[in-house]
Amino acid sequence: MDSSRIIKDSCPNFSKKSFFFEVTAIKKNHHFALLLLIILHLSSCSEKSRYGNKKIFRYNIAEGVSSLDPAFARSLDNISAVNHIFNGLVQLDDKLNVKACIAKSWEIDSSGLVYTFHLRDDVYFHKSSLFGKDSTRKVKASDFEYSFKRLVDKKVLSPGKWVMNPMAKDGHGELAIEVINDTTLRLFLEKPFPPFLGILSMQYCSVVPKEAVEQLNEDFRQSPIGTGPFSFKYWKENGKLILLKNSNYFEKDSQGIRLPYLDAISISFNRDQEITFLKFLKSEIDYLSGLKGTYKDELLSLNGNLREKYKSKLSLIKGPYLNTEYLGILVDTINKEADYPLLNKNLRKAINYGFDRGKMLKYLRNNIGFPATEGFVPKGLEPNTKSLNYGYFFSRDSVKRYLEKAGYGNNNKIPKIKIGTTSEYLDICEFIQFELSEFGFEIEIEVNQAATNNELIANAKMPLFRKSWVADYPDAENYLSLFLSKNFSPSGPNYTHYKNATFDSLYFKAMQLANPEERTKVYRVMDSLIMEEAPIIPLFYDQTVRFIPNYISGIKVNPMNLLVLKYTKKDMVN
Repeated sequence: MDSSRIIKDSCPNFSKKSFFFEVTAIKKNHHFALLLLIILHLSSCSEKSRYGNKKIFRYNIAEGVSSLDPAFARSLDNISAVNHIFNGLVQLDDKLNVKACIAKSWEIDSSGLVYTFHLRDDVYFHKSSLFGKDSTRKVKASDFEYSFKRLVDKKVLSPGKWVMNPMAKDGHGELAIEVINDTTLRLFLEKPFPPFLGILSMQYCSVVPKEAVEQLNEDFRQSPIGTGPFSFKYWKENGKLILLKNSNYFEKDSQGIRLPYLDAISISFNRDQEITFLKFLKSEIDYLSGLKGTYKDELLSLNGNLREKYKSKLSLIKGPYLNTEYLGILVDTINKEADYPLLNKNLRKAINYGFDRGKMLKYLRNNIGFPATEGFVPKGLEPNTKSLNYGYFFSRDSVKRYLEKAGYGNNNKIPKIKIGTTSEYLDICEFIQFELSEFGFEIEIEVNQAATNNELIANAKMPLFRKSWVADYPDAENYLSLFLSKNFSPSGPNYTHYKNATFDSLYFKAMQLANPEERTKVYRVMDSLIMEEAPIIPLFYDQTVRFIPNYISGIKVNPMNLLVLKYTKKDMVN
């Protein structure tokens, strides 16, 4: 069979010479690989002929999207998709500053309990027959009242209902919201909570139209109507999602040009990372993110730099990501023997000093990330925006000193310790296992399915576990609240069951401080206290990693790892 002939008949611009070199480049020349190459060429030609010179940004979400309804914007992939379609009162810039969005301005009263928002009067929902003959309508303050109350509606079962927890309740037990007029909205908090503006930037808090939600009911998840830079066109689950430019979008760039620049977004849901990488190299995917798949070593040197052969075609963009990877330690005595070794703080400290985080990142993650040597709060957030005087680093002398304090000097054998993890992080746990063996630690690794692992951790059935915490909103409170005694799992995120009255009192003190600098000082004391008590073993602070073809511009990184495409330009159509 002449495979090149099949492609040429369907694609006039096909180069047989180019095709030959691509085929011979495949190390294992199986029939499947050859068929894959044919499919890639055919799909490329089909897209070119169908869409001409339209600026279509194409990317892949391997894990898929479960819902386009903001009330279910829980995973990062759902969040990014929802962010293309919807807007909220406020938004974050690339430095995590809260900026105006549909709300053009706001005031917070001196008590910290009353937030008054003044809305733009030029924001419209996407066109839809559900709005009747006018096909659209202007966003009003009452739309936000409906959207926020919908989040806490028991019939909706939104995983984001917790974002409304800081709000007060009215006499009917509902959220205390006052609609002053069509462009003025007032929200009342139960008690001061300085991170509240950051919470309102979350995609959970996007505005939705009541008539569309109530007419579509559950179908709103797959036929959303928002106000964002792109409007919904088509979604075949596990197939493709198509979003079109919203020509009536309200935001403009610094030159007064209406956003977005792109004509459309095309999102595929291919689980095979190697196929996605091949498509990216062939310019059939316009964006690659993260370190999944074997392409990590193909694109990056051991030191985390883009390899020389790709520099003429690609750009590598890196930045802090609000994600701390760590080992958590159950530090109460629930379901454990009184002599459980990790109840000993000095032993926990010995483990913290017992492995080289920098070497771990270099050899396992191509130097992507920052060694977690300065607390639990990651880089990019106060208090970790400058050098701190607390934390852990690799030190043989410190390991030996704390082992002696723990009672394990003079050949007194350390009891066996088990780490629970998933297959994705097995290499990191094996690295720690090897490094600690030098000091007499015997580490057993238990690999579980993700759902099983999470259930064991939540129910305090795993004394030592690998975990990560990705910020929900840009405030250190989101990290430090993991150690509040009132937040014990399974009802809260305190998986270590750490309890400290001083820490709790500092938390409530911080929440009373409106001044960010004063609040940061308290956060720093809280973070240092966690390091001193060592209920966790911080591993690394993550980084966002994006590979961008040189014909794409206007994509930046942000510490929330949110893909923002309203400023993106595509200068070449492939």
